[in-house]
Amino acid sequence: MSKAEAQKADPKKAGALKPRLPRGFVDRREDEIAAQHRMLERIRETFELYGFEALETPFVEYTESLGKFLPDLDRPNAGVFSFQDDDESWLSLRYDLTAPLARFVAEHYDSLPKPYRSFRAGYVFRNEKPGPGRFRQFMQFDADIVGAASVAADAETCMLMADTLEKLGLAGQFVVKVNNRKVLDGVMEAIGLAGDDRAGQRLTVLRAIDKLDRLGADGVRQLLGAGRKDESGDFTKGAGLDEEQIRRILAYVAFQPSADAGADRLAFWEQFFGSWRDVVGTSETGREGIAELHAIMRLCEAAGYGHDRIRADASVVRGLEYYTGPVYEAELTFPVTNEEGQVVRFGSVAGGGRYDGLVGRFRPEPVPATGFSIGVSRLFSALQLVGSPLLGGAAKPGPVVVLVLDRENIADYQRLVAALRAENIRAELYLGGAGMKAQMKYADRRRAPVAIIQGSNERAANEVQVKDLIEGARAAESIASNAEWKAARPAQFSCPESEMVARVREVLARHFPQA
Repeated sequence: MSKAEAQKADPKKAGALKPRLPRGFVDRREDEIAAQHRMLERIRETFELYGFEALETPFVEYTESLGKFLPDLDRPNAGVFSFQDDDESWLSLRYDLTAPLARFVAEHYDSLPKPYRSFRAGYVFRNEKPGPGRFRQFMQFDADIVGAASVAADAETCMLMADTLEKLGLAGQFVVKVNNRKVLDGVMEAIGLAGDDRAGQRLTVLRAIDKLDRLGADGVRQLLGAGRKDESGDFTKGAGLDEEQIRRILAYVAFQPSADAGADRLAFWEQFFGSWRDVVGTSETGREGIAELHAIMRLCEAAGYGHDRIRADASVVRGLEYYTGPVYEAELTFPVTNEEGQVVRFGSVAGGGRYDGLVGRFRPEPVPATGFSIGVSRLFSALQLVGSPLLGGAAKPGPVVVLVLDRENIADYQRLVAALRAENIRAELYLGGAGMKAQMKYADRRRAPVAIIQGSNERAANEVQVKDLIEGARAAESIASNAEWKAARPAQFSCPESEMVARVREVLARHFPQA
């Protein structure tokens, strides 16, 4: 006898399996699923308003299609979940939604309208060590424009990020921050960190810049130099730059003039980018990046998106290597308390940028593209924190439960259920083996608003008992004795079978007028 057969025959003797969820994964029940669905629908409506169309790609891609952007292509199961097909080719669960889009566009390039605007929502998978708030499976919601080289596409993407957060009820509680990888490259070039031999040092510098919001200019200064010791005493080795290099980088990241209300916004951006031009010096790459950012800000201002919603910010450093130009993040600005009890900003809920080389991996010609991704779980948490009414929604009634008192007449009960369903009333037949008391407890657990009861006497008279469980629960709170309960029989009435649907609908309309 196999272990499975032994366990089926006698689970206690064989040792029953322990039910356990894999680390880094979560189960979700109806209330959370419904609330998240309402959030996703609002996002979808906003994306469609901008002319984007839906696209769905599979969870699995050829590992080579995900390409050099994997954490470690030599070990295709590092960072992603991978397996070999029967032809020995490697397949992987998608790491994000951008690489599959690039594959799709390249495969259908001639038949797609260009520029091609698409949005995708779905789960992505990371084979990484899980931790608090860090999962191996999580949902993203992406919007991308493929085939548009103009920075107008980047500006529109930033506007879409802003509009999406406003439509979700977060007006005044976010800012879309924009930078450009070309500016960062220009800064590196200007301070002598260009070239492959300085790649490691450049990465250390970028990581230091990325910590500006958290550590401030002084903390960044230490990380650019010899290093920084934090409050716990841990020491982080710095980039080892000299004083002049540090001065130029701080001049780039620390210039944050305020855009006064009513001031000339275009003049403000002239002043802002003038400081950056001084930093990049003669670097053509850096100056090209500044010009692109300046154009994005002008377009956003012209469309009515001021500095309070979309602004250039030197601290934005997106990590993925495929970004080639503008990069952006949507950051929520309201305070929350972290695990150490410190009050901090909620932080980023969406980000993206221009990736002109990704689709071109599959095509002979260059294909420009830009887009962003929303971290659905993180955004959902943010809406929970601000008490968004979008997540609450209208209360959804459970099913009407038809009790089964005479099992030999179950066909009659099934007929009652069918009559309710035929009129689009959510209903179910009790399929367990318990008596009436347990069936009523079951109806309560199902949050049923109504129970239908038919014993032999009701059947003979072609009647049913309609029990309003919501009104009954209210009445029960004010009835002291069991005798009084039986005498009152609150919220329960008889009606002919032919009137059952109409009477049930009346009860539902009383408790759920919006349903």
